[in-house]
Amino acid sequence: MDAFAADRPALPLAVALSGGADSSALLLACAARWPGQVQAWHVHHGLQAAADDFERHCVDLCARLGVPLHVRRVDARPAPGQSPEAAARHHRYEAFDALALAGRAPEAIKTVVIAQHADDQVETLLLALSRGAGLPGLSAMPARWRRGEVAYRRPLLGVPAAAIRAWLRARGQPWVEDPSNADERYTRNRIRARLLPALQASFPAFRATFARSAAHAAEAQQILDEVAAQDLARCGVPPRLAALRALSAPRQANLLRHWLATAHAETPSSAQLAALLAQVAAARTRGHHIRLKVGSGLVLRHGDALHWVVAPQAPEATPEAPGGQR
Repeated sequence: MDAFAADRPALPLAVALSGGADSSALLLACAARWPGQVQAWHVHHGLQAAADDFERHCVDLCARLGVPLHVRRVDARPAPGQSPEAAARHHRYEAFDALALAGRAPEAIKTVVIAQHADDQVETLLLALSRGAGLPGLSAMPARWRRGEVAYRRPLLGVPAAAIRAWLRARGQPWVEDPSNADERYTRNRIRARLLPALQASFPAFRATFARSAAHAAEAQQILDEVAAQDLARCGVPPRLAALRALSAPRQANLLRHWLATAHAETPSSAQLAALLAQVAAARTRGHHIRLKVGSGLVLRHGDALHWVVAPQAPEATPEAPGGQR
């Protein structure tokens, strides 16, 4: 399994090791190819009793391979309204950031490799379609990106899950199965259990064709990002209303998404963006105010420009006296 044939990572590298089949296989492949240049990072999410078994498997595997293992424990319980998967992902990458900072020695980790594979990519694309996502969602998972000084890679995105497990079995290498993967209350698990077998029966090449569509979406989104950056440079930061209205409605929407994402790390919903575009079109007099909730804050009009501010916290209610009196 030569996942790095066309993309040799910068060394030394860390493998994000959960203990499952995919990350176990990736660690074996990396340790064999770059002995002495690989370590493993394991995040204990604290979400289920089986998490201790995952950690023990990682300790045993790394000891047999002679690979240093760094374990980070987090409390990945979701906040109200947050999906469990999103919460776990957020805490996992925070742990990776901390591990990267902790290793700022002469041999600092230059690359982190993550074992998501072709089936994961299809599931991500189908989830995006089910939510009515735009091009960023339809681009699915990127094969490479950066967080600070560290490069991230997903070298197995072209490899089916079944091929990874067959590779492990041929080497007599065990792995642990996350019991939550069989819980069909989670949409991703229902896709894996029900849709992927149906797609395999009807469209055997679906992994490759879906990946090609995701790549086309990513390429188109890159062009939109470049156009948005050029438009934002002309309209100013924050964007001026008069300059914004000179653009077509789709380019206004593209610019506003880009401004909110790059300047404020916010993603407006379709309804919020439509309301904001309507207000931009209507705000042709000095007396026209704009105050709209967008993301976790507010877009306001100050003079001839739009500004985004953090939404003010609602004041705490004054406790009532007995009998409902204040």
